[in-house]
Amino acid sequence: MSGDPFVRHRSLLFTVAYEMLGSAADAEDVVQEAWLKWDGVDQAEVRDPRAFLVRVVTRKALDRLRTLARRREEYVGPWLPEPLLTSPDVAEDVELADSLSMAMLLVLETLTPTERAVFVLREVFDLGYDELAEAVGKTPAAVRQIAHRARARVAERRPRGVASPADTRRALEAFQRAIETGDLQGLVDLLAPDVVALGDGGGVKQAMPRPVVGADKVARLITAGLATVVDRMSAELVQVNGGPALLLRVDGEIDSVMSVRVVEGQVSGMYSVRNPEKLSRILQEASLSR
Repeated sequence: MSGDPFVRHRSLLFTVAYEMLGSAADAEDVVQEAWLKWDGVDQAEVRDPRAFLVRVVTRKALDRLRTLARRREEYVGPWLPEPLLTSPDVAEDVELADSLSMAMLLVLETLTPTERAVFVLREVFDLGYDELAEAVGKTPAAVRQIAHRARARVAERRPRGVASPADTRRALEAFQRAIETGDLQGLVDLLAPDVVALGDGGGVKQAMPRPVVGADKVARLITAGLATVVDRMSAELVQVNGGPALLLRVDGEIDSVMSVRVVEGQVSGMYSVRNPEKLSRILQEASLSR
């Protein structure tokens, strides 16, 4: 392991930035900016390099989050986080995997930038209130209130029930079989009555212009979507954002990444990312850690 604290903590810094931004490209930019800051300080004077670097990344991610909020207002169709190929050890850290899931990242999108930073650093990375206060430029008392408010908002919005990786894998295998055999019934049978499907094409690739809600509508959407490409499509089971997902190819070219939220054996959420910008690094395993 490198003696340079920045190199040692780089995967942690990237994870903090990604959880705050939902974009690997923006997270990489923030980590690079943090390195420039680190390179420019007298490192011998830094008492706790990890805390210093997390603070720098948090502040730079907060600045970028405020810029991104304006950009996302102009985004064409639903916005989904950039999917990341992850290693098995990420899936083994249940809390980290849950915080990286599409469903949870979408909940985090509903928080204000400061609420999101406080929630992520407190709940996922277990920072103390004094450290948090320094990171977001607030008093410890204010940070406690923000943390309480953010926890309440997340609890109110987060999907009910515990998602099981084994159930998720079974649902994705049913999708895989549907592609291989053309028989969609096994997949349709798994849809929860109130299932929600979201598709992100970024205005570049065709995708759902708005969320599709309800088993009948989602089933029709899947049937229509697969009808024209099923003979040219292949599906590979991969680990994305700490859980099972499908990497879909059409004519051998990467088309989309599909992940699902499964509770009590039923698919309650389907998330399909088709925007090519968000798939440019899907074959490179991301280095994530707490």
